[in-house]
Amino acid sequence: MANDELNQVEFEKLEEEYNELIRQRIQKLDELKKNNQDPFEIVKYDRTHTSKEVKENFNELEGKTVRVAGRLMSKRVHGKAGFSDIHDRYGKLQLYVKIDDVGEEKLKFFKTLDIGDIIGVEGFVFKTKTDEISIHVKDFTLLTKSLRPLPEKWHGLKDPDLRYRQRYVDLIVNPEVKDTFMKRTKIIKAVRKFLDDRDFIEVETPILSTIASGAAARPFITHSNALDIDLYLRIATELYLKRLIVGGFERVYEMGKDFRNEGIDIRHNPEFTIIELYQAYADYNDMMELTENLVAYCAKEVLGTTKVTYQGTEIDFTPPWNRITMIDAVKKYAGVDFNEIKTDEEAREVAKKLNVLDELKKKLSDCTKGDILNAAFEAYAEEHLIQPTFVIDYPVEISPLTKKKKDDPTLTERFEAFVYAREIANAYSELNDPIDQKNRFIQQLKERELGDDEAYMMDDDFVNALEIGMPPTGGLGIGIDRLIMFLTDSYSIRDVILFPTMKPTK
Repeated sequence: MANDELNQVEFEKLEEEYNELIRQRIQKLDELKKNNQDPFEIVKYDRTHTSKEVKENFNELEGKTVRVAGRLMSKRVHGKAGFSDIHDRYGKLQLYVKIDDVGEEKLKFFKTLDIGDIIGVEGFVFKTKTDEISIHVKDFTLLTKSLRPLPEKWHGLKDPDLRYRQRYVDLIVNPEVKDTFMKRTKIIKAVRKFLDDRDFIEVETPILSTIASGAAARPFITHSNALDIDLYLRIATELYLKRLIVGGFERVYEMGKDFRNEGIDIRHNPEFTIIELYQAYADYNDMMELTENLVAYCAKEVLGTTKVTYQGTEIDFTPPWNRITMIDAVKKYAGVDFNEIKTDEEAREVAKKLNVLDELKKKLSDCTKGDILNAAFEAYAEEHLIQPTFVIDYPVEISPLTKKKKDDPTLTERFEAFVYAREIANAYSELNDPIDQKNRFIQQLKERELGDDEAYMMDDDFVNALEIGMPPTGGLGIGIDRLIMFLTDSYSIRDVILFPTMKPTK
């Protein structure tokens, strides 16, 4: 028999065994219902303590009766007594069940429970001979019958695709996954606390808008039946937040979802979490200082250190981070000094030698010096930026919302922060000149007409807001999912998003 035929036979055998286990569990549920013991009719269970509270307060609780609840994850009951484990939100708690305490019928019923069932337990707290804090069971209640077997505990749920699709199972059988998402919550709380303590105001801006603006990205389009117009899911919160700076808020931030109708890989998910913040009377230097201090604060709060190991490499988030201009980075890693290039034609000749021109032409009909500088940076420099690094002074062509540098109007006061060759933050000294901003929007419109569907749309109301007057402002965006990846040593963005975007199975 060929290997593929053998594998198919083995698969069908395993599938039949699995289905038989489900049938047995459903049969147990039917028996419970016949005996008026349907667990799904139970409305609530008055538990007095969690596993964490029992363990942390053992000295006070020893010998006292408590009520705990959780999912049955192991069962070692033979004859007239035995041990089992239940898991709740905080971890494992051992149970000791004995016929003298629960009675013959109840012990018999306990033995019929399946791994995955959720039970409530009443008993007194004690410590075993091996010093494990446990519950001596006096009574128990089946609260939920699990009808599908969990993955075998020694192997867990390892198939990444299945883990992402059935995250609820992943969280049950892989404790390290639950730990990652507990850390995610702590990191997000730390980000908020850092900003709140610095007098930033958290706000909410629209997710649906008539214009997709604030970033170079393809939007998702939907339709409003009430207004009979197309609307876009936001790709960035930038222009709304800057309107609030115009309105006098001075320090604002929003943490939430953005949506970009683009590719999916280990760094990108169409729906992702980002924080954008804006500070009046500040510039991109202030944003650099804020970024490095915020990330270091989160690492220290959640992990107790600013040095972390990511995929086997030690990353040191201790401020100050490295700083390098984009031109110097390209000079260092590609051997080309763009300060010596004077025209777009010269730059295109360099692009041919660096093998970046053909790829650029797929996106742009007319490549400028700034476009080529950025392409050379992405092709030659990014991969070397392992330790936290601010790459500063981006070309004006790819920074339509950013102030130009006084000493070189071809560049802007913009930076991106890189870690492990990945961008985690983007920041500007925000453009507040309404005439310049309108002209840049017009240039972006021309690029859209030439086929660049990621170019910015015209936003007349935002220009109107700038005409009212926006103070000098520093703005910053940080990819929260990517930050969490680094602080939890997660290889893929899907490992830090509870329910990542997936193509449906048949």
